[in-house]
Amino acid sequence: MIKAVLFDIDGTLLHTGGAGAVAWQRAFLELYEVEANIAEHTHAGMTDPEIAEIVFREVLGRDGSDVERAEAIGCYLGHLADAVAESEGYFVIPGIEELLPRLVEQGVLLGVVTGNIESAAHIKLGRGDLNRYFTFGGYGSDSRSRTELTKKALERGAQISGKPLDRDQTIAVGDTPRDVKAGHGAGIHVVAVATGSYDVGELKDAGADWAIADVTAGFPA
Repeated sequence: MIKAVLFDIDGTLLHTGGAGAVAWQRAFLELYEVEANIAEHTHAGMTDPEIAEIVFREVLGRDGSDVERAEAIGCYLGHLADAVAESEGYFVIPGIEELLPRLVEQGVLLGVVTGNIESAAHIKLGRGDLNRYFTFGGYGSDSRSRTELTKKALERGAQISGKPLDRDQTIAVGDTPRDVKAGHGAGIHVVAVATGSYDVGELKDAGADWAIADVTAGFPA
Protein backbone atom coordinates (compact mmCIF):
# COMPACT_ATOMS: atom_id res chain seq x y z
CA MET A 1 0.00 0.00 0.00
CA ILE A 2 1.56 3.30 -1.10
CA LYS A 3 0.96 6.08 1.44
CA ALA A 4 3.11 8.90 0.02
CA VAL A 5 4.45 9.82 -3.44
CA LEU A 6 7.16 12.40 -4.15
CA PHE A 7 7.13 13.80 -7.69
CA ASP A 8 9.92 15.47 -9.60
CA ILE A 9 8.63 18.44 -11.65
CA ASP A 10 10.48 19.06 -14.93
CA GLY A 11 10.06 16.12 -17.30
CA THR A 12 7.90 14.23 -14.81
CA LEU A 13 4.87 16.41 -14.09
CA LEU A 14 5.29 18.95 -16.88
CA HIS A 15 7.47 20.47 -19.54
CA THR A 16 7.96 24.23 -19.54
CA GLY A 17 9.00 24.35 -23.18
CA GLY A 18 12.41 25.68 -22.23
CA ALA A 19 11.12 28.50 -20.01
CA GLY A 20 13.74 27.85 -17.34
CA ALA A 21 16.57 28.13 -19.85
CA VAL A 22 15.06 31.35 -21.21
CA ALA A 23 14.91 32.83 -17.70
CA TRP A 24 18.54 31.88 -16.99
CA GLN A 25 19.62 33.36 -20.32
CA ARG A 26 17.79 36.63 -19.63
CA ALA A 27 19.30 36.81 -16.15
CA PHE A 28 22.91 36.51 -17.31
CA LEU A 29 22.27 38.85 -20.21
CA GLU A 30 20.90 41.44 -17.79
CA LEU A 31 23.63 41.05 -15.19
CA TYR A 32 26.72 40.33 -17.31
CA GLU A 33 25.72 40.98 -20.94
CA VAL A 34 26.62 37.42 -21.94
CA GLU A 35 24.61 34.77 -23.74
CA ALA A 36 24.23 31.74 -21.48
CA ASN A 37 22.83 28.74 -23.33
CA ILE A 38 21.97 26.52 -20.39
CA ALA A 39 21.38 23.44 -22.55
CA GLU A 40 25.04 23.48 -23.64
CA HIS A 41 26.36 23.38 -20.08
CA THR A 42 23.90 21.48 -17.86
CA HIS A 43 22.06 18.17 -17.66
CA ALA A 44 18.54 17.20 -16.67
CA GLY A 45 18.11 16.73 -12.94
CA MET A 46 20.58 19.38 -11.79
CA THR A 47 19.61 21.73 -8.97
CA ASP A 48 19.31 25.48 -9.54
CA PRO A 49 22.35 26.23 -7.32
CA GLU A 50 24.38 23.75 -9.41
CA ILE A 51 23.24 25.46 -12.61
CA ALA A 52 24.29 28.87 -11.33
CA GLU A 53 27.75 27.56 -10.41
CA ILE A 54 28.25 25.89 -13.78
CA VAL A 55 27.21 28.95 -15.78
CA PHE A 56 29.64 31.15 -13.86
CA ARG A 57 32.44 28.68 -14.38
CA GLU A 58 31.82 27.68 -18.00
CA VAL A 59 30.34 30.87 -19.44
CA LEU A 60 32.03 33.61 -17.41
CA GLY A 61 35.20 31.61 -16.85
CA ARG A 62 35.34 32.04 -13.09
CA ASP A 63 33.69 30.91 -9.90
CA GLY A 64 31.06 33.40 -8.84
CA SER A 65 30.98 34.49 -5.23
CA ASP A 66 28.12 33.50 -2.96
CA VAL A 67 26.68 36.99 -3.38
CA GLU A 68 26.97 36.86 -7.17
CA ARG A 69 25.31 33.45 -7.39
CA ALA A 70 22.51 34.58 -5.10
CA GLU A 71 22.01 37.66 -7.28
CA ALA A 72 21.93 35.51 -10.43
CA ILE A 73 19.33 33.19 -8.91
CA GLY A 74 17.24 36.17 -7.83
CA CYS A 75 17.42 37.66 -11.31
CA TYR A 76 16.48 34.27 -12.81
CA LEU A 77 13.41 34.20 -10.60
CA GLY A 78 12.52 37.69 -11.70
CA HIS A 79 12.35 36.48 -15.30
CA LEU A 80 10.87 33.01 -14.72
CA ALA A 81 7.21 33.91 -14.28
CA ASP A 82 7.14 35.77 -17.59
CA ALA A 83 9.11 33.03 -19.35
CA VAL A 84 6.70 30.35 -18.12
CA ALA A 85 3.63 32.43 -19.01
CA GLU A 86 4.98 33.17 -22.49
CA SER A 87 6.11 29.64 -23.30
CA GLU A 88 4.25 28.10 -26.21
CA GLY A 89 5.74 24.71 -25.37
CA TYR A 90 4.43 24.44 -21.80
CA PHE A 91 2.26 21.40 -21.10
CA VAL A 92 1.31 19.05 -18.28
CA ILE A 93 2.48 15.56 -19.17
CA PRO A 94 -0.34 13.20 -20.26
CA GLY A 95 -1.82 11.17 -17.42
CA ILE A 96 -0.75 13.53 -14.64
CA GLU A 97 -4.01 15.48 -14.43
CA GLU A 98 -5.87 12.19 -13.98
CA LEU A 99 -3.36 10.55 -11.62
CA LEU A 100 -2.94 13.31 -9.03
CA PRO A 101 -6.60 13.68 -8.00
CA ARG A 102 -6.97 9.89 -7.95
CA LEU A 103 -4.07 9.59 -5.52
CA VAL A 104 -5.50 12.36 -3.33
CA GLU A 105 -8.87 10.60 -3.26
CA GLN A 106 -7.09 7.42 -2.13
CA GLY A 107 -5.57 9.32 0.79
CA VAL A 108 -2.04 9.30 -0.60
CA LEU A 109 0.15 12.17 0.64
CA LEU A 110 1.74 14.04 -2.29
CA GLY A 111 4.96 16.02 -2.26
CA VAL A 112 7.54 17.28 -4.73
CA VAL A 113 11.27 16.61 -4.94
CA THR A 114 12.91 18.98 -7.37
CA GLY A 115 16.14 20.74 -8.18
CA ASN A 116 14.15 23.94 -8.58
CA ILE A 117 14.38 26.40 -5.74
CA GLU A 118 11.03 26.53 -3.97
CA SER A 119 9.59 29.67 -5.54
CA ALA A 120 10.61 28.50 -9.04
CA ALA A 121 8.86 25.18 -8.43
CA HIS A 122 5.60 26.91 -7.56
CA ILE A 123 5.82 29.19 -10.61
CA LYS A 124 6.17 26.18 -12.90
CA LEU A 125 3.42 24.21 -11.17
CA GLY A 126 1.15 27.24 -11.06
CA ARG A 127 0.53 27.55 -14.79
CA GLY A 128 -0.73 23.95 -14.88
CA ASP A 129 -2.84 24.46 -11.72
CA LEU A 130 -0.88 21.67 -9.99
CA ASN A 131 0.17 23.43 -6.78
CA ARG A 132 -3.13 22.44 -5.14
CA TYR A 133 -2.16 18.77 -5.02
CA PHE A 134 1.12 19.09 -3.11
CA THR A 135 1.37 19.73 0.61
CA PHE A 136 5.16 19.59 1.06
CA GLY A 137 8.42 19.18 -0.79
CA GLY A 138 12.18 19.19 -0.99
CA TYR A 139 13.78 21.84 -3.21
CA GLY A 140 17.04 23.01 -4.69
CA SER A 141 16.93 25.81 -2.14
CA ASP A 142 17.27 23.14 0.58
CA SER A 143 20.36 21.48 -0.87
CA ARG A 144 22.31 21.17 -4.10
CA SER A 145 22.27 17.40 -3.47
CA ARG A 146 19.13 15.71 -4.77
CA THR A 147 19.52 12.97 -2.17
CA GLU A 148 19.58 15.51 0.66
CA LEU A 149 16.62 17.48 -0.66
CA THR A 150 14.69 14.21 -0.97
CA LYS A 151 15.46 13.50 2.68
CA LYS A 152 14.25 17.02 3.51
CA ALA A 153 10.98 16.27 1.70
CA LEU A 154 10.55 13.15 3.81
CA GLU A 155 11.09 15.20 6.96
CA ARG A 156 8.43 17.70 5.88
CA GLY A 157 6.07 14.90 4.95
CA ALA A 158 6.43 13.58 8.50
CA GLN A 159 5.45 16.99 9.85
CA ILE A 160 2.32 16.96 7.68
CA SER A 161 1.32 13.40 8.54
CA GLY A 162 2.21 13.67 12.21
CA LYS A 163 4.55 10.69 12.11
CA PRO A 164 7.59 9.54 10.10
CA LEU A 165 6.78 8.38 6.58
CA ASP A 166 7.20 4.62 6.19
CA ARG A 167 10.00 4.25 3.63
CA ASP A 168 8.45 1.00 2.34
CA GLN A 169 5.20 2.84 1.64
CA THR A 170 6.75 5.92 0.04
CA ILE A 171 7.91 6.20 -3.56
CA ALA A 172 9.61 8.88 -5.64
CA VAL A 173 8.72 9.52 -9.28
CA GLY A 174 11.27 11.04 -11.64
CA ASP A 175 12.55 11.02 -15.19
CA THR A 176 16.35 10.92 -14.80
CA PRO A 177 19.04 8.65 -13.33
CA ARG A 178 19.70 11.45 -10.80
CA ASP A 179 16.13 11.01 -9.53
CA VAL A 180 16.69 7.27 -9.16
CA LYS A 181 19.94 7.76 -7.27
CA ALA A 182 18.38 10.39 -4.99
CA GLY A 183 15.36 8.27 -4.11
CA HIS A 184 17.48 5.24 -3.31
CA GLY A 185 19.88 7.41 -1.36
CA ALA A 186 16.95 8.54 0.78
CA GLY A 187 15.86 4.95 1.32
CA ILE A 188 12.74 4.81 -0.87
CA HIS A 189 11.73 3.04 -4.07
CA VAL A 190 11.63 4.92 -7.37
CA VAL A 191 9.30 4.93 -10.35
CA ALA A 192 11.16 6.28 -13.39
CA VAL A 193 9.11 7.62 -16.28
CA ALA A 194 10.44 8.02 -19.81
CA THR A 195 8.79 11.40 -20.30
CA GLY A 196 12.00 13.42 -20.16
CA SER A 197 15.42 12.93 -21.74
CA TYR A 198 15.89 9.22 -20.95
CA ASP A 199 14.20 6.13 -22.35
CA VAL A 200 12.87 3.15 -20.41
CA GLY A 201 16.00 1.08 -21.01
CA GLU A 202 18.31 3.79 -19.69
CA LEU A 203 16.14 4.23 -16.61
CA LYS A 204 16.15 0.47 -15.97
CA ASP A 205 19.94 0.49 -16.28
CA ALA A 206 20.03 3.32 -13.72
CA GLY A 207 18.41 0.97 -11.22
CA ALA A 208 14.82 2.21 -11.14
CA ASP A 209 12.48 -0.12 -9.25
CA TRP A 210 9.88 0.51 -11.96
CA ALA A 211 10.72 1.99 -15.37
CA ILE A 212 7.67 2.88 -17.43
CA ALA A 213 6.84 4.93 -20.50
CA ASP A 214 4.59 7.32 -18.54
CA VAL A 215 2.28 7.30 -15.52
CA THR A 216 -0.50 5.62 -17.50
CA ALA A 217 1.68 2.54 -18.05
CA GLY A 218 1.49 0.49 -14.86
CA PHE A 219 1.93 3.11 -12.18
CA PRO A 220 2.22 1.14 -8.91
CA ALA A 221 -0.31 3.11 -6.87
